[in-house]
Amino acid sequence: MIRKLIILGITITNSLLLILMLALGSQNLNERKSLDLGISSTENLPVGFLIGFSIALGSLSGGLTTILFMPKEENNF
Repeated sequence: MIRKLIILGITITNSLLLILMLALGSQNLNERKSLDLGISSTENLPVGFLIGFSIALGSLSGGLTTILFMPKEENNF
């Protein structure tokens, strides 16, 4: 259980740091695009931010999937 909590903490921290760096680094980019979500579209965002945000979300989902598929630890005394 402790191992899962450590991995969860590391995964969330890394993802939040990636998003923070993206937000700081993409302030002055000129080329902006919007995503069409079917129902509506997003605001015009820098292309690098959209790509980086998808990488950060992929990292987060990969870490959470790893935690879900870890076998249960059994205490055999």
